[in-house]
Amino acid sequence: MEATGFKVFDTAIGPCSVAWGERGLVGTQLPEPSAGETRARMQRRYPGAREAAPPPEVERAVAAISSHLRGEPADLSGIALDMEGIPMFHRRVYEVARAIPSGATLSYGEVAARIGEPSAAREVGQALGRNPFPIVVPCHRVLAANGKTGGFSAPGGVSTKLRLLAIEGARLPAIPTLF
Repeated sequence: MEATGFKVFDTAIGPCSVAWGERGLVGTQLPEPSAGETRARMQRRYPGAREAAPPPEVERAVAAISSHLRGEPADLSGIALDMEGIPMFHRRVYEVARAIPSGATLSYGEVAARIGEPSAAREVGQALGRNPFPIVVPCHRVLAANGKTGGFSAPGGVSTKLRLLAIEGARLPAIPTLF
């Protein structure tokens, strides 16, 4: 997963970024407190990439991500992702997560069952915590047991997860605890 370029762009939730290579997106970044901090994060994650105008298919992905974060219907399922170097278990988890419709959620255990490993809920959580494609692989749609939020490793933590779910119109029980 070698990035050749990246772009920082404004969204309804703040400055996000995408990085791409020859086979599609190699990563996405949820907002840091400023565009400069988002840019710096991308430069650390992808030191060989340069900030540049993206190719047309990446520009379409940026537009779809921006629309989605405004609460407008946008299909992110066709965005090409470069999964080279990502463990097969993680790929299977990401495939299930990508199939969760906007506004819906699954539990870590339900994702584990869907990949045929019902006792691997903890490993599912670890895979989602390493998700290099937040929003496109909607790890925020995966919750802990009984509808509790669980964790979220992106900037802003669980508050960002809840904000993304609210944008999508997900219905969550009023549970103040994380786990």
